[in-house]
Amino acid sequence: MRVELLTIGDELLLGFTLDTNGPFLARALAAMGVTVAHRASVGDDADAVARAIREALDRTGAVITTGGLGPTADDRTREAVAAAFGTTLVLDDAIADGLRALWRSRGFPGELPASNLRQAMVPQGATVLPNAHGSAPGLWLEDARGRWVAMVPGVPREMRGMWGDTLEPRVRARFGAGTTVVRSRTVRTTGISESQLADDLGELARGVHGLPLAYLPGVEGVDLRVTATGFPPDETERRLTAAADALLAVAGPHAYGLDDTDLAAVVLARCREKGLRLAVAESCTGGMLGMRLTAVPGSSDVLIGGVIAYDNVVKAAHLGVRALDIAEHGAVSELVARYMAHGARLRFGADIGVAITGVAGPGGGTEAKPVGTVWVAADLRGEVRAVTRRLPGDRHEVRQRAAQMALDLVRRGLEKGA
Repeated sequence: MRVELLTIGDELLLGFTLDTNGPFLARALAAMGVTVAHRASVGDDADAVARAIREALDRTGAVITTGGLGPTADDRTREAVAAAFGTTLVLDDAIADGLRALWRSRGFPGELPASNLRQAMVPQGATVLPNAHGSAPGLWLEDARGRWVAMVPGVPREMRGMWGDTLEPRVRARFGAGTTVVRSRTVRTTGISESQLADDLGELARGVHGLPLAYLPGVEGVDLRVTATGFPPDETERRLTAAADALLAVAGPHAYGLDDTDLAAVVLARCREKGLRLAVAESCTGGMLGMRLTAVPGSSDVLIGGVIAYDNVVKAAHLGVRALDIAEHGAVSELVARYMAHGARLRFGADIGVAITGVAGPGGGTEAKPVGTVWVAADLRGEVRAVTRRLPGDRHEVRQRAAQMALDLVRRGLEKGA
């Protein structure tokens, strides 16, 4: 029950692209009881890839590769695997026909470029793994000793789709069900520091019901992750559920969900449950809050629209903020944030208006309002709440934190029954 992972591409070694495929596969394999014995990245060099595959096969006999299956000259995985297995590449007519059909279905002019036919060249004896998410099929090649290599595309969306569709069932069939697994559960919190959480957790900070606890701070808040290792699947789930419940009880209103929960999705769901509609007014975030909300499928039944009120003229003309108040208190102030939220609610006929104004930096700060100073306000059916914080980080991080801060203000208001 041991596998090695090999992610392929010069862009990974040069640092232009962050490898998300390796971590995804490592988590997915651990969850089914398969140990990842080794992870490596290599560039687009056929000899280097072939050497890495031979070494991995000698160690564990099972390798999953991502990347290098595209149509261009730097996609060398097929030939590298063929070399590692001592075989040659042959044209797969079914893949070639499928590529031609896909080319026509997408409305491209002319015939399929010859370079695309590289994707139809497969190591002799390989099994083709269908890819319903892109043009490059996956491949599975096995030798007489039962050693195997599974090849999937490097595009994360395609790789993840193929894992669920094709590769996971095949790997599970090969290894069978693991007697023990490695799984984690995450409690997501926001609006509280890592150190304050640690103090609040007390003895739980050292471990939760025998499970180790990790603190994962980021721009959206602090995630608390517990991991269960070496237990059967049912016992693992029981322990993780109990640990998460204990953490949720301590985190209280700072906790907004588990695992991959998105705070924007939580806000939209709460609004939907209450039949409320939402409008936004953004200054320093420049549309980031609206982007967070519209990234959630189905958001159109809650979010009406918004105003990017970057210039003070827009704040006055479109949100009803008085120029006198801006002059007296400044654009980054509680009063302006409140007027922005109220103006967004009235302008769009919404039940909730939420606003952000702040100093994102790197310039523009003053002694009274240093870089990172942000005010957010929410008008929930006429009841206006506003909070301020000095947020850490660079310009992008301050803006991300401000959007999360605004979402959290709305969530807390909704949970109070507004």
